[in-house]
Amino acid sequence: MKTHLKGVGDHLYVAALLPYDRNMKVDEQAYRRFLRYFLNNKKFVQMGGGLCINPEAGEIFYLTREEKRRVLEIAMEEAYGKVPIIAGTWAMTTDEQVETARDCKALGVDGIFVTPPGGAQDVTSCWDADNYPEIWLDQIVAQDRAVDLPIVTHPVGGAKPPFYPGLPLEATLAICRAVPNVVGWKMTYMYDGFRLIAKGLRGLNRHVAVMGALASRFHEYKATGYFDGTLSGFWNFALEPMLDHLAAWDAKDIDEARRIWDSGLVQLHEYVADMGRLHIRYKTATWLRGLIPNPFMRSPMPKPKQQEIDTLYALLKNLGFEVIEAKETKLAA
Repeated sequence: MKTHLKGVGDHLYVAALLPYDRNMKVDEQAYRRFLRYFLNNKKFVQMGGGLCINPEAGEIFYLTREEKRRVLEIAMEEAYGKVPIIAGTWAMTTDEQVETARDCKALGVDGIFVTPPGGAQDVTSCWDADNYPEIWLDQIVAQDRAVDLPIVTHPVGGAKPPFYPGLPLEATLAICRAVPNVVGWKMTYMYDGFRLIAKGLRGLNRHVAVMGALASRFHEYKATGYFDGTLSGFWNFALEPMLDHLAAWDAKDIDEARRIWDSGLVQLHEYVADMGRLHIRYKTATWLRGLIPNPFMRSPMPKPKQQEIDTLYALLKNLGFEVIEAKETKLAA
């Protein structure tokens, strides 16, 4: 493994959820409390914890530019100087992404978090990223020229297995080579794709952090050494045992790492890691722990099914977490 100085990518970033009130407006006080939950955890801070504000898990696709800026303002007020902060820039047009990136820089972030374009099938589900990397690369370059900040990617696209749902290898390497400010690559891949992308990143002539996303695979990723940091929504609801698990690996106490992993943590993660229900289950589990006031997401994101709520409730209790009262979980009652 190449040696390098710890950079923006080499941290444990929470893809922070965004709580709403019953009118589906941003609940600013609940958001402040939620951010303090991480900032007040000394172990999280000491182990290199960081915050990713306005990620996919924070419903950036359904926020106005003004809302994105206000959410980031709150986060900077709470966390500036305490942990690294990166912020999402996604918008429907490249021009608005550039302006959102400028908002991020003006508020003092440590880096930006970039996501591929939305819109027509040509640039989403049918995008051939290896042959046409410019579909996203041009957008990244525009933001890079505007703000000149470290960049962490959220590389989701229309790739086929083994890279689904992440970006394929040749496009990944082309982007990293073209944009030196790309310092972290969120590993939005199943196991085989993860290994191929990680090996490719390790073969670059500079360090690009391999950032674990799917926490149901963290145990294997630590064992292989392909783990420089994380950018994951799983931190929202399982912070304490996840920190203990990674700390055991760092201490080379493999027996303890295995014990924590098998205590119910992997079962919780594997249930949450349904790619078609992932963000719904993030928010539901976080609500069940009492960390946010409700599990609702903005339309078109659906409500959780009662079966999901009940399953997550049992998995959280099995791990020893304090959870809300059972009667509060019956959304359909």
